[in-house]
Amino acid sequence: MVTSKRCLEKYGHPSKDNPWMTLWDVPTELEIGAIPKRIYCNKDLIDPLKSAFINLISRGYAESELLTWDGCFNVRLTTSGTSWSLHSWGIAVDVNAFENGFNKPPKLSSGFVECFTDAGFNWGGKFTRPDGMHFELAQI
Repeated sequence: MVTSKRCLEKYGHPSKDNPWMTLWDVPTELEIGAIPKRIYCNKDLIDPLKSAFINLISRGYAESELLTWDGCFNVRLTTSGTSWSLHSWGIAVDVNAFENGFNKPPKLSSGFVECFTDAGFNWGGKFTRPDGMHFELAQI
């Protein structure tokens, strides 16, 4: 599991001007349903996220189950307030936040989750305190 300590070592202090951050123009063929056209994210996120989007589309979840894109980059502390959220380095994304609240039972299907986990993400729905909207890179 990736930690904020490891992110600090690799990427440095989180900020919008961090050299690892970029505005990714999502390829037109992947702009299906709620998949956004542009994402401000870490350069390391692009290939795994592209794979997750391809999985969502090819497996039929992009239009049926991806209802909202709720963000990627957001410099903030975790809910415990003791470390930086992985969103602070743009290596995590949130989807369908309206029905997958923090510390609530997740409502994403196993097939949908596998679209991300097969692409190299960990899913927050399996955390001790579930965060069903959250997907983060499994390794950096």
